[in-house]
Amino acid sequence: MTTEMQEIAITEEKPLLPGQSDTVKDAEIAARILLDQGQEHCVETSHGVLHVTVHGAGNVRRPAILTFHDVGMDSKSCFSTLFKFEEMQEIVKNFTVVHVDAPGQEDGAAIYPAGYQYATMDQISDMLPAVLQYFNFRTIIGVGVGAGAYILSKFTLTNPEAVEGLVLINVDTNARGWMDWAAQKLSNLTSSLSDQILSHLFSQEEMSANTELIQTHKERIAKAPNLINIELFWKSYQGRRDLNIERNNTFKCPVMLVVGDQAPYEEAAVECNSKLDPTTTSFLKMADAGGMPQLTQPSKLTEAFKYFIQGMGYMASSCMTRLSRSRTTSLSSSYSMEGSRSRSRTLSQGSQGGQLPPSPSHTMEVSC
Repeated sequence: MTTEMQEIAITEEKPLLPGQSDTVKDAEIAARILLDQGQEHCVETSHGVLHVTVHGAGNVRRPAILTFHDVGMDSKSCFSTLFKFEEMQEIVKNFTVVHVDAPGQEDGAAIYPAGYQYATMDQISDMLPAVLQYFNFRTIIGVGVGAGAYILSKFTLTNPEAVEGLVLINVDTNARGWMDWAAQKLSNLTSSLSDQILSHLFSQEEMSANTELIQTHKERIAKAPNLINIELFWKSYQGRRDLNIERNNTFKCPVMLVVGDQAPYEEAAVECNSKLDPTTTSFLKMADAGGMPQLTQPSKLTEAFKYFIQGMGYMASSCMTRLSRSRTTSLSSSYSMEGSRSRSRTLSQGSQGGQLPPSPSHTMEVSC
């Protein structure tokens, strides 16, 4: 039975047939809830155990969509808003979705003892082949945010044959500079762990506005029972190495870079974009998205992701969403630092956005 057929069979609520018991209906409801929650697995790797949640029955003809979250979050808090978004369901039902939690970051994780040697970013990246092998995935489309984007970038550079596409939100492929190191040392003395992580996740404008979203995440981090584990993951990310991405040492697959306008990692994402192959890179700069586009702008990110997948040759028959049909477009050329060669096409969108999607065949800078 295909994934689509299973989705229909489980999610459609059918009326009771004559003689059918309430027990059967209860079983169908339970199965539907289980599908929504996903199947949880603990995958043993050479550097520890990874908690993995899988949605969908699997489609061996297509890559799995594998996500990796940011610091201060787990897969649920980082991706539930996006992957449960109504218009994302067209994508979800066509792919197996695999959410990976960094060691000790999942809900209910055991607390690491004092002095525990937490995995480095490189080591966490080296755990991912065990996940692919465990589920017999041949290839993936990676979706990472912040620290997760760095980990998936490292994995893709090391295992190019395993990655068909890469969506990197708030990526910083560089190691911390001396100024960043000094600023972090000062922050450690003057700020709580939750405040440090919030300044990593959100823009200064969002922090100043002190929105409900900020309060929710601040309370969640401060009250997290595995706060020690979160701190270890944070320190591991702070100690990341430079990935040394250049034109001759870059990703071999289509890449979509996503960052919110004035987000903490806007400059890092722009710098990363300048180092990638312009013929296979899409750059999506989202207005009014803040530091977490997957939470604040799931509609626009879903549509961009859909076009990205279509550019890779999947879901070709899928129709454009009502958002894209209502958009008006202004298209202009922009140029790379190399001067004469056109690097990208810039799509400037009004309040309703733009009509042309970011495509893997062109580097697109999109303000939406």
